[in-house]
Amino acid sequence: MYNSDTPTRAELPTSAQLLKSTIIAIVAAIAILVAIVLPSEYGIDPIGVGGALGLTEMGEIKTQLAEEAEADRIRDQQNAVPAAPAALQQGSSLLDRIFAEFLVGSAQAQEMRSDEMSVTLASGEGAEIKLVMVKGAQANYAWTANGAVVNFDTHGDGGGENISYEKGRGVAEDEGVLEAAFDGNHGWFWRNRTDAPVTVTLKTSGAYSEIKRMM
Repeated sequence: MYNSDTPTRAELPTSAQLLKSTIIAIVAAIAILVAIVLPSEYGIDPIGVGGALGLTEMGEIKTQLAEEAEADRIRDQQNAVPAAPAALQQGSSLLDRIFAEFLVGSAQAQEMRSDEMSVTLASGEGAEIKLVMVKGAQANYAWTANGAVVNFDTHGDGGGENISYEKGRGVAEDEGVLEAAFDGNHGWFWRNRTDAPVTVTLKTSGAYSEIKRMM
């Protein structure tokens, strides 16, 4: 049997002390929200602390990249090719199944290929390059701003879904493996925030059926 010291009633915090601690915690949380979270995530700086710490610019870039990615997703949906019509109901069920399997197999077919593309961005200009991939397909990539820096957003969209894989600002280059989270278009958006033109060169290799510049 273990002996333990039971606190006396006088040692326990009073209701007033608990209320005071709760109020202090709420005030601290609000202060962090206003001074740190709002500027760094949304570019909102009501008291000026975010600007002094350089957080407001970070939040503005995140918000802008998110808006641009959403606009790209909406445009891609509007320009999407209508789905192939279902197989004709007439004829044998065997022919129907063969036709359906042919359509599915053609849609999911991916070839191993390698490509290189370059885009030159004027000051303030953006550009997007995407790979057409099926879910689970992988592509190696490497891009460089050729001595300059750009803001970027690696993302994907298709079939009503969209995802952001990675974002960055003031980045000179990046490389890695892009794995498609779903069937659709997956790739990169770059924005030149410098005062001079920037050329971005992208090299890709892997399982994708097409590489295309979206804008």
